[in-house]
Amino acid sequence: MEKTPAEEISITLIQSDLHWENISANLAMFEEKIWQIGRNTDLIVLPEMFSTGFTMNAKNLAEPMNLTTFKWMRQQAAQAKAVITGSYIVKEKDQYFNRLLWMPPDGNFTFYDKRHLFRMAGEHQYYAAGKNLVINTLKGWRFCGLICYDLRFPVWSRNAPMLKYDCLYYVANWPQPRANAWSALLRARAIENLSYVVGVNRIGQDGNGVAYAGESAVIDARGSELFYQKDTATIATVALKYSELATFREKFPAYLDADNYELLGEVSFNK
Repeated sequence: MEKTPAEEISITLIQSDLHWENISANLAMFEEKIWQIGRNTDLIVLPEMFSTGFTMNAKNLAEPMNLTTFKWMRQQAAQAKAVITGSYIVKEKDQYFNRLLWMPPDGNFTFYDKRHLFRMAGEHQYYAAGKNLVINTLKGWRFCGLICYDLRFPVWSRNAPMLKYDCLYYVANWPQPRANAWSALLRARAIENLSYVVGVNRIGQDGNGVAYAGESAVIDARGSELFYQKDTATIATVALKYSELATFREKFPAYLDADNYELLGEVSFNK
């Protein structure tokens, strides 16, 4: 039986610079930031590859599941009494994945592997692509988490002809020269999917000299910004209201007129 969604859910975005390829320094930094939240929250969202920065040095930085970063996320989720999500580099057998972990306080985790690998940086040469979309449930809300370059591919995030999720979120290391595309596509994904959209990007400059402007945002189903922050280290908590989403979907049910086709890939729902 489906749980009735809570009227309000709180999401904390942590926009930050990252220590290049330094797992211990990044985990220590984010631990401090999590403790600085200073209020109850339901979901804490960290950037893409939050423990290393967006690096192709997978061979030297990848971790097997249930090691350092995994255990850190499990501990932080339990202490914060909130779900923590963010991606990091994972090794399984002879493959590497840019893996988005969804870690609840009880440790009953799920994960999503980045499907669209950023070939312009050679990501497809070092990492294996994911195959499955994953939907997680929190307080009755359904969340779909994706990673950076996935944002450019609307078919993969398609929320029709059935409404699979209520909030779509992206973790990213999205470079400053293409910041306009980041902001425009976040808004587009919200409008076309009749969903809240959350985007968490990093700031600063990485070890390859690539600059990042942040521009993390929360967008409602109408495409209006509920939160936006450019180029500043930020810890922000935003409350989303389910009644506002449900009312808009009822008044403007565009998803019912969507073209019907199937994706080559599985969708898994975790209650």
